[in-house]
Amino acid sequence: MKFTLSWLKEHLATDASLDDIVERMTMTGLEVESVENAGAKLAPFTVARIISAAKHPNADKLQVCQVETKLGTLEIVCGAPNARAGLVTAFAPIGTYIPGSGITLEPKPVRGVVSNGMLCSGAELELDTDADGILELDPELKVGTPLAEALHLNDPVVDIEVTPNRPDWLGVHGIARDLAAAGLGKVTTKPVLPMPGRFPSPVKVTIENNEACPMFSGRLIRGVKNGPSPAWLQTRLRAVGLRPRNILVDITNFISLDRARPLHVYDASKLKGAIHARLGREGESFKALDGNVYDVTPAMCVIADDEKVLGLGGIMGGEESGCSEATTDVFLESAYFDATRTHATGRATGIVSDAQYRFARGVDSGFVVTGLELATRMILDLCGGEASEVVVAGEEPAPPKAITFDPDRVRALAGIDVKPTRVRAILKDLGFETSAEGQSSKKLIVQPPTWRRDVEGSADLVEEVARIEGFDKMPVLAPPRAAGFRAPTASVGESRSRIGRRAAASLGYNEAITWSFCSRAHAQAFGGGSEEMLVSNPIASDLDCMRPSALPNLLVAAQRNADRGFDDARLFEAGPAYRDTTETGQLRTIAATWLARPPRHWRAAPQPDIFDVKRDLMIVLEALGAPVASLQTSTDVPAHWRPGRAGALRLGNKPVAIFGEIHPRALKAIGVEAPALAFEIFVDALPQPRAKGRAKPPLEKLDLQPLSRDFAFIVDDAVAAADVVRAAIGADKTLISDVSLFDVYRGERMQSGKKSLAIEVTLQPREKTLTDADIEAVSAKVVSAVMKATGGTLRG
Repeated sequence: MKFTLSWLKEHLATDASLDDIVERMTMTGLEVESVENAGAKLAPFTVARIISAAKHPNADKLQVCQVETKLGTLEIVCGAPNARAGLVTAFAPIGTYIPGSGITLEPKPVRGVVSNGMLCSGAELELDTDADGILELDPELKVGTPLAEALHLNDPVVDIEVTPNRPDWLGVHGIARDLAAAGLGKVTTKPVLPMPGRFPSPVKVTIENNEACPMFSGRLIRGVKNGPSPAWLQTRLRAVGLRPRNILVDITNFISLDRARPLHVYDASKLKGAIHARLGREGESFKALDGNVYDVTPAMCVIADDEKVLGLGGIMGGEESGCSEATTDVFLESAYFDATRTHATGRATGIVSDAQYRFARGVDSGFVVTGLELATRMILDLCGGEASEVVVAGEEPAPPKAITFDPDRVRALAGIDVKPTRVRAILKDLGFETSAEGQSSKKLIVQPPTWRRDVEGSADLVEEVARIEGFDKMPVLAPPRAAGFRAPTASVGESRSRIGRRAAASLGYNEAITWSFCSRAHAQAFGGGSEEMLVSNPIASDLDCMRPSALPNLLVAAQRNADRGFDDARLFEAGPAYRDTTETGQLRTIAATWLARPPRHWRAAPQPDIFDVKRDLMIVLEALGAPVASLQTSTDVPAHWRPGRAGALRLGNKPVAIFGEIHPRALKAIGVEAPALAFEIFVDALPQPRAKGRAKPPLEKLDLQPLSRDFAFIVDDAVAAADVVRAAIGADKTLISDVSLFDVYRGERMQSGKKSLAIEVTLQPREKTLTDADIEAVSAKVVSAVMKATGGTLRG
């Protein structure tokens, strides 16, 4: 929700500075996203007037214009179709940065003619999306006037985030009301006076489903003159990012922002019979104002005449009944639509219009006819014409239920001592009606206003009083603890997740926290996406499925970093994954991704491979206390891992971790460039740590040097090197401290289907120097263990 400071002050009489207003908004619960001053961005741009426009000698679609600017008369090449003599527009001199196109102007020839500047469109100045022509400004403006001043854009724009329970904050008037209650000024909004009708409305309205549309009102206004809006209205809309269309459309947009009251205007000459608010029918469709055709279902509320669908109620009107500059008679609509149905229809169609955004949160049910009267007055003032009597179908929904409220609850729940008279004053300023429950009772009967249907009980009223009085006045107290209370210790899984995060971070991975949801397409690419894992009410259309792994979200985040120039993105996340094949449906995992992109340099390091990511995985597993020496390597991995370039670490038949390259097919499904390395640890699959016994006195450390022996074994080609290493290291756990593979040989001197694996075994004496007999005994154990485990033979 955006508004300008001057717009706010049309509803709020205050001498407070912008900083004070922003601070008070924050304290009352209004989350301020940003405060921008468009004047700073438009500082280089000024007003100019085209003296003449002649066809470019070397281009059919270009014109050479003589332009009067603050720098004098300049020759400028322009391709806008509306460039003509006498037009007042926006001028940018050489050296100016154009925000909409991202270029800086230079004195370069355009088809042989040097352009000494630029005449700008609204899109190029990021004022609106219109790029078909240059700006057409008030012809009375003086050449050289700063553009921000000419467009009245030197007015700070405040952008706030509106919570779903406060639809009244989607109108400037509602924000002013809360600030006035907080002591920042006085509300100066003028009351809306009804406009008497001059004749009965020839267009009737009916409601066929009062659950979808409880109330529908409207009136015909004939003899209007549509066209461009006055400068003040265009300026007001442009300041908050809306493109002016015409007077009729701009009035509805203005009232939607000013009073949080969406409206719609139909060209009356295009209507056939009465207007009906009803549910859709199978096979119906309509072309909306956004140019798209939408199919209608029986779950949607539509507005229709006797022949066709005119639009989706509370969401968007149809193109066929829209107004144009030729429109002379209009039917103005102000209705109340069910919030839940409007939200569901918006989700089904993908339409997120300003009207849908407001109706889905619940607009003021008491401002239906009043909003119609306000719009009528503006149309008559700006477009002329005469209005019919108001026609209404349905009834205004019942107001919220009254609440019995004890003012002492403010002190009990919020810890703030507020006098009862102050409590009543705050509630009154916020629009609540209060009355005493009885002569001898201190309790109040509080009636919430029609725009505050989120207030349902005493706790809600306490929150209203506390936020206006000031959350900073709440005492800071620690909650009382019961005698002998001790905070619960972290579980093994929680401790391991914390240790795993530290280990991954120490390896150079950056921690990310992503959604526990992803799109179903992404989930299916990584082995999930079943019906059981779909979210009934997702927070976004692309977050409709519980993620089967953190990898797709991490890979998408890494690709987003790569798209912005950070190629070597290494990300990890310690979080849950969800699968319907487990007992709980939830797994505790530590996942990491590495989009390894070598730097563009002739001495660039070699491309990382699966052994680099396996090294990182083993370091993290060792930090978690996993029995690394006992893990078995397997090539049996899920389909989203690349065959031959990925492996699984297992304890028996239980997978503990998977590492390697992600399959290019899975990467393509989520829009990530190959190759991508990753690993995933299933924390709960690790064995529980053994209980610590009483520490034994350390042995006396002797300065005994380690020694090594090499062995080469001939084994079948299918035997994994890890099996040889594991067998060797288990031959004598007392003396053997390390085993490493240093050579693999396949060649002419090796039988078909065989290979030679050479290992280095390191022996660490513990108590005495090893004799030749001791070394031979250990060597025999190594040979025996490897031959038994792999079926291999010692190579001569």
